[in-house]
Amino acid sequence: MRRQIYRSAGFQVGWITGFKTRSPPAIARSADWNIGDTAGLETGVANGGSNWILSCVVLLGVLLLSGCTTYHPKPLPTAPDLARSPKLIVPADTFALPGLQPHPFPPNGLDETAVITLALFNNPDLKAARLQAGVAGAQLLEAGLLPDPVVSGGFARSPLHTGYNIGLSEDIQALITRGATRAAAKAHARQVDLEILWQEWQVAEKARELFIQSHADNQLNRMLTATRDMLTDRYHQDEAALKRSNVTADTISTELTALTGADTQLRQLQLDDNLTRHQLNQLLGLESDVQLHLVGQSASYPMSHDQFQAAVTALPYRRADLLALRAGYQSQEQSLRVAVLAQFPALSAGVQQARDPVEGIHTIGITVNVTLPIFNRNRGQIALQQATCAVLYQTYQARLDQAMSEADQIWQAAQIMAHQLQDLDARLSALKKIAATAERNFRKGNLDAVTYVSLKSNFLAQQVQAIRLHASLDRAQAALLTLLGLPLDATTKF
Repeated sequence: MRRQIYRSAGFQVGWITGFKTRSPPAIARSADWNIGDTAGLETGVANGGSNWILSCVVLLGVLLLSGCTTYHPKPLPTAPDLARSPKLIVPADTFALPGLQPHPFPPNGLDETAVITLALFNNPDLKAARLQAGVAGAQLLEAGLLPDPVVSGGFARSPLHTGYNIGLSEDIQALITRGATRAAAKAHARQVDLEILWQEWQVAEKARELFIQSHADNQLNRMLTATRDMLTDRYHQDEAALKRSNVTADTISTELTALTGADTQLRQLQLDDNLTRHQLNQLLGLESDVQLHLVGQSASYPMSHDQFQAAVTALPYRRADLLALRAGYQSQEQSLRVAVLAQFPALSAGVQQARDPVEGIHTIGITVNVTLPIFNRNRGQIALQQATCAVLYQTYQARLDQAMSEADQIWQAAQIMAHQLQDLDARLSALKKIAATAERNFRKGNLDAVTYVSLKSNFLAQQVQAIRLHASLDRAQAALLTLLGLPLDATTKF
């Protein structure tokens, strides 16, 4: 009877667990055990083993969770973060822009260097761009981390024993590609830094151009206001004289036309000045109604033909955006290398320990998992990375061609404007003498009002043209420095 019960128990154990067991009669013949004693012994072992495994799992879970990073949501802002006044103290080590030296701010306003410095420090777009360096740094950290080992396990129970298996494995493929992955991330981090530097360069150029434009607008405002006041005076005097029939209607008509033209230019200048002021405030991170007091003039940066040719030759090795594209191309080449390495069989290896739940035999061994490169062979990723390399190569070539062409165009335009300004200055010298003579003769009554207004208006118009041409030349020279990747310092020797 005892043997019958044991055979039945042995059959049920083999059926439930799915393990292949020895035949029940053979087990029964090996020993005439009491079924109750056997069950009691094995139950005690099974319960102890289950508690030990559960304790290990709980402890491992606690350790893993204790090392996790938590996340707290940060709501987006609902109001602008603009300043009422610019910060007047800027850390000297804040920027890496070539040619930007520590500079004391004038006590009576902001000069050109102060405006550039504040733009680099407070510009909202630059603040956001600099955070990209943190993203690239995190990507570099991720690329250098070793892959986490994988722990696997399981257990099974039978009336005889409690079985288990525990394994520890590591991704060997990730170790093989780690060097190339880290090199790609390092080149990408350098690309991001250079892109930020190029954006800083562009912001500095924009700040300089707006400073030049604001200075020119102030000069034009004084010039056009003086012209309008003079023409208004003349018009009112001749209007009174017309009532006394001392002048003709043609005289009044000519003066009114000149006065209308001066008013039109002044109104357009007010719109231009409003636009320049808002753009400058936005660039400096200031509220739109802040009134800045700008002092001083912009430095001049004339460049000879030999200096320009030398700068163009060094342009691919100096301009930040080209260096950023070069770093991006190097990063992509490393990504292609990763894809090539990944076409070889993916390999993971580890060790495993197990106990058979029926026989109670302990085993330990090595496990190896290999992906057979039969169908995929990572050909899709390799083709994608190769195509991306080709795109970046052509992008760099196109940017280099564009940089060379733009630099030559701006330099040629600067030369043309310099010659035009030289000729205009010569004409202004002669017109100034003519206008002074005309004013003396008009006061003596030797010159009629129409001729006097015409000569005076022509002289003032040429002065306005000279101011605008001079501002255009200064902006072109400033833009040329950026296009050639030259430092911002006014004392730079080309």
